[in-house]
Amino acid sequence: MPRVDFYVLEGDGGGRQLLACRLIEKASTLGHRIYVHTASPAEAARLDDLLWTFRAGSFVPHATLPGEAPVRIGHQGPPADGADVLVNLTASVPEFIDRFERVVELVGTEATDKEQARERFRDYRGRGLEPTTHNLTP
Repeated sequence: MPRVDFYVLEGDGGGRQLLACRLIEKASTLGHRIYVHTASPAEAARLDDLLWTFRAGSFVPHATLPGEAPVRIGHQGPPADGADVLVNLTASVPEFIDRFERVVELVGTEATDKEQARERFRDYRGRGLEPTTHNLTP
């Protein structure tokens, strides 16, 4: 069973995708292999671009699937050869969460983001998992 962490933006934290970039960079520097699950090809492309530009001087080795890199971004499902961290940017809990040691959920400041996060939180609990919440201030 994976560990599930919800990161909740408080105030103007720069948005979910910027937070995703910061967390992906940190996990990558710690040696984790990461799969970022997006809702669409367009969202995957936006995140791909943002990982190159979100912070001056940063370098996060990444690729969109089916590419090879420590950080991979996709919208249809995880890479066959695995990763240990799932960053979920979709509105629901992916069915393949058991393939990961850790699941990262990001909660934006908009009401819709918060309601979808509450639903995912309940879903994880229904699966027997106990998510941890981290409130992030700008």
